[in-house]
Amino acid sequence: MRDFASEMQAIDFRSAGPCPLAYLTLFVSALVAATLLPMQSEALLAYQLTNPVLSIGLLLGVATMGNVLGSTVNWVCGRFLRQFQGRRWFPVSPAALARAEGRYHRYGRWSLLASWMPVIGDPLTVVAGVMREPLASFLVIVTIAKFARYLVVAGLTLAWL
Repeated sequence: MRDFASEMQAIDFRSAGPCPLAYLTLFVSALVAATLLPMQSEALLAYQLTNPVLSIGLLLGVATMGNVLGSTVNWVCGRFLRQFQGRRWFPVSPAALARAEGRYHRYGRWSLLASWMPVIGDPLTVVAGVMREPLASFLVIVTIAKFARYLVVAGLTLAWL
């Protein structure tokens, strides 16, 4: 009976086909990056694009799905956050919330096209939940924005190679 270490040494992951762990790692990275937690998924995507065994289309799809799911977590948080507005621990002052609502009303749901942007994109998806943006339109617009960003990252990475 062989031990685990010798089994792992016998596997050549490059010739065995695409490793599902690469896709899973990218999905989790993109999901966490879309929440308010500090994380970056673009560098991992760029790195994985250099692996000829991995599918470019699948990498783009997995990164987009993870990032959209993370933004949806933000939307859900925003959707249910407002009910706690009167509590002392509520993280946003009434004035700041009013300003965010004003900006969202001025630019509307199309401001979600900026959800891909660093710094403002993640809070914007929370505000969309607070403003009761319908989930269907939220998902369509955010998916377009997130996919476009990953497509640009892939284009720049592959052009560089």
